[in-house]
Amino acid sequence: MTDLSVLDLSPIVEGSDASQSLANSLDLARHAERLGYKRYWLAEHHNMPGIASAATAVVIAHVAGGTRTIRVGAGGIMLPNHSPLVIAEQFGTLAALHPGRIDLGLGRAPGTDMGTARALRRNLEAGADNFPQDVVELMGYFQPAEEGQRIRAVPGEGQNVPIWILGSSLYGAQLAAMLGLPYAFASHFAPAELDNALDIYRSRFQPSDQLDKPHVMLGLNVFAAPTDAEARLLFTSLQQAFVNLRTGRPGRLPPPVENYDRDLDPMARTMLGQALSCAVVGSPETVRQGIDAFVRRTGADELMVTAQIFDHAARVRSFEILAEAHKSLSQAA
Repeated sequence: MTDLSVLDLSPIVEGSDASQSLANSLDLARHAERLGYKRYWLAEHHNMPGIASAATAVVIAHVAGGTRTIRVGAGGIMLPNHSPLVIAEQFGTLAALHPGRIDLGLGRAPGTDMGTARALRRNLEAGADNFPQDVVELMGYFQPAEEGQRIRAVPGEGQNVPIWILGSSLYGAQLAAMLGLPYAFASHFAPAELDNALDIYRSRFQPSDQLDKPHVMLGLNVFAAPTDAEARLLFTSLQQAFVNLRTGRPGRLPPPVENYDRDLDPMARTMLGQALSCAVVGSPETVRQGIDAFVRRTGADELMVTAQIFDHAARVRSFEILAEAHKSLSQAA
């Protein structure tokens, strides 16, 4: 059966703060470890009032230090914002602290608005266009140092940190295939090119030292609750947040609202239907059927599940229900 992993944006909810959000992330990671999830990834976003994981490597250290066995990583680091050497040192340090447990997913987008991207980047002339070269440079820093090598990542060299390519378009699929790296597609918020990206990645994949055959991880929103109605209510927090973001009003994650979609204008309803089409929302049986259908349709090797749920206890329960559904499917298989 397909592996399950967690993508956490460390949401800051209305009425709370970043300290509580980061404490919730560690608590959820401990539950995910207990429930058998494979990875716990955190995402780099900037200038977002509702996301606490901007300093992604720091939050990864927080989560990895508070867990024992689950893999912890970045989903992802937005490489155009950083020097490859700095990222190699950061993740080399994480790998030295937590051997065999650190993953590094790399994205090409800035993870923010363009004004903030300008404030972040070391070189405005480079950015996304240099992404392939930066990925190769970063991979080189994780190799054993050669005699006479002038620039070394310490810690980092020889750490063999697994690198993933993230994407929501065909670009990442082509690069991951060319470099022989595992590929994670952001179908949880940008599913339009999912099928084309999978076809390109699988058909063009070239084996590498890291990977001998294609490996695909797909983002999936899962909102699980005891009943379909309860799950749909939880889902309205994400729907509101998405509409707010897309209309230039980003904020903290709002509480759920009864019948939210009933009063939506047609444009917003269409946008949500497209952007959040890769979502499984419902009771344990609805979730079991939904993830089974999604995996059968896509052939995903791994699901990276995210759940922007306002109430932390309900969020933990959602991941528990999903784990139970996954176990049921595995036993049936």
